[in-house]
Amino acid sequence: MRFTLDQIRAFLAVARTGNVRKAAEELHLTQPAITARIKTLETALGVELFDRSASMQPTKSGMALIGYAEQYLKLNSLIQSNVGQPEQVESLFRIGVSETIVQSWLPDFIADLRAEFPRLTVEIDVDISRNLRERLLGNAIDLALLMGPVSDYRVENISLPAFEMTWLRAPDLAVSDPAKGAPVITFARDTRPFRLLKEELMERYGSSAVIFPSSSLSACFRLVAAGLGIGALPLSLAADYLASGQVERFDPGWTPAPLAFTASFLATPDAMVSARAAEIAQRTAIKYDKNN
Repeated sequence: MRFTLDQIRAFLAVARTGNVRKAAEELHLTQPAITARIKTLETALGVELFDRSASMQPTKSGMALIGYAEQYLKLNSLIQSNVGQPEQVESLFRIGVSETIVQSWLPDFIADLRAEFPRLTVEIDVDISRNLRERLLGNAIDLALLMGPVSDYRVENISLPAFEMTWLRAPDLAVSDPAKGAPVITFARDTRPFRLLKEELMERYGSSAVIFPSSSLSACFRLVAAGLGIGALPLSLAADYLASGQVERFDPGWTPAPLAFTASFLATPDAMVSARAAEIAQRTAIKYDKNN
C-alpha cells in the first residue's frame, strides 16, 4: 500500500470543500489532477473515499481517513520544522495584506521571510481586511496581515502592534474642527476604520462632518498635503510628510482609536510555514513600531 503527501492533500481538500473544482483552485491544480490523485489513493487503500452521487461526501471509510490524514500532514510538518532545514522549504506562499502594512513594514517582512525561507515563491495580494478574511477562510491565501482578529475556530491570530491614528492638515489650512471647513479624508468606505470614524463623527457632530473616503492611503496623504481636506490617518505613515513640512498634526480634542492588526492563518495540520511566517511578521512589526 503506497500513497503520497500530494494524494493526502487532495483528499483533505475535497473532503473540506465537498467539491473537486474548489479543491483544485485551493491547491492550484486542474480538476483532472485532483480526480486522478483521489482515484489513485482509493486504489492504494482498496476502498471508495467519496460518494460521487452525493456531491463528493466522504464515505464511512473517507470519514475514518480524515483524522489519520490530518495526523499524517501534521507529522510531515513536524519533521520539516524540527528535522529539516528552513532554507530547503520550497513552495508557493500566498500573503494577503492590508494597505496600511504595505505602506509601512511589508518590505522588511518579506526580506525577513525570504532570509529564513529563501526558496519560497511569495505571492502578494493587497486588499481590504474584509476581503482578505474571506480569502483566508476560502484557503485562497496562506497568511493574512489584516485588521483582525478573524473570529473563526479554524484561524490562529497572532497580535501585531497597533497603528496610532492622528489628525493631519496642510500648514496653510486653518481648520481645527472636523465638522467645519474641510472634508475628512480617510480609509475606504467598506473598511472598519471608515465605519468607526463615521460613527464617532456622527456622535460628536451629527451630520455636519463630511467624509471623503479613499481606497489609496497614498492618495489620502497627497490630498491632505494639497490642502483639500483634513486627514484621519495612521501617524507612522505620515513621517515623511511631517518631516518635509507638507502636513502638520493638530488636535481637535480627540483622535480615532488605534488600528489593531493580526497575522492570521488557518491552523491546518501542515501550516508550519504559515505559523512561522506569522511569528516573523510579529517580530518585524514590533521592530518597526519601536523605530517609528
